[in-house]
Amino acid sequence: MNLEVKGDMVLVSDVFYRPTWVEVNLDAVAYNIAQMKQKLPSDSSIFAVVKADGYGHGAVKVAEAALQAGANALAVALLEEALELRHAGIKAPILVFGWVAPRDARIASEHDITLTFFQAEWLREVEAHLNSKELKLHMKWDTGMGRLGIRTENELKSLVEALQTADHINLTGIYTHFATADEDDLTYFIEQKKRFYHLLSVFNRIWGEPVDIHIGNSAASIRFPEKMHDFIRFGIAMYGLYPSQDVRNKQLINLKPAFSMHSRLVHVKNVARHESISYGATYITDHAEWIGTIPIGYADGWPRKLQGMEVLIEGKRMPIVGRVCMDQTMIRLDKEYPVGTKVTLIGKNNGDEIEMDEIANFLETINYEIPCMISERVPRIYVKNNG
Repeated sequence: MNLEVKGDMVLVSDVFYRPTWVEVNLDAVAYNIAQMKQKLPSDSSIFAVVKADGYGHGAVKVAEAALQAGANALAVALLEEALELRHAGIKAPILVFGWVAPRDARIASEHDITLTFFQAEWLREVEAHLNSKELKLHMKWDTGMGRLGIRTENELKSLVEALQTADHINLTGIYTHFATADEDDLTYFIEQKKRFYHLLSVFNRIWGEPVDIHIGNSAASIRFPEKMHDFIRFGIAMYGLYPSQDVRNKQLINLKPAFSMHSRLVHVKNVARHESISYGATYITDHAEWIGTIPIGYADGWPRKLQGMEVLIEGKRMPIVGRVCMDQTMIRLDKEYPVGTKVTLIGKNNGDEIEMDEIANFLETINYEIPCMISERVPRIYVKNNG
């Protein structure tokens, strides 16, 4: 369920009926890319990372906006995510970060989708499934993240040997991922870089063809833009969220959040003293109180643990009282408000703002998780060229 807003015009692709929605400001995405491009050397390009449905913002719309703003390629986690972009008509280069079954590599080659690999046996099995169309690959090096990738010289040599005899396969890139680039202490980051450049020296001795090199996630790219090689991978920061408080405190880049979430009061009642609100009677009124209900709950990715968190009405903070239900959340109001009054759960409202980081801190998690957990049941409205 999506709306697209251009200026004062709203384009309706699917009507939605519940007064709860997310606004995605595509101008903010473009702004954040422009801020990053100003920091990068002219020969560094940008992978716009749109995995996990664009971190919950909407992969296709964000991808289109990012490419228009100057991103050169896209990156996702799954082959399915890459195919969604292709089926939407996007022709830009796409890299898949995650492991893809060898039997599915043919699908990637047919749609000009680049896969990640790090296993010689995988490469040999892939050959049996390819047709005449070339498959592009990026090799992943595990320099300390501990997830995917090769770790040793012997593994690297084995992969290169397998590549040298493979048909219809083209190595176009190598990359690694930093585990602590967003932290103030750079000791482990420096160690990972040492490991990467050791492997790179070996690779350069045994591989004669040019390849793209990318080592920078948002944090590393913001902090060390001149040392990120051919591409950076612009993920969380593209959406206007800082990779960590440490990175934010350094004030190396100005970002604008693209995501906000709103609802409207659907019921307002005056509840007498010593009455309970919601399941388990975990909240009891101290005195006669105005209680408002908004139609959002944990089925929408608004978890029960947000009891006690605040929302904004007319620029004023109101607490969530009682347990968040599957479809409804109750708020203690400072006075009676009309049904239909706008409630902001994330974003700006009349001079105040609830940032994604505030929600994340309340839930004792990271800001990455917040937009990703807001389900597809909440419609996205896309704002563009709207100031």
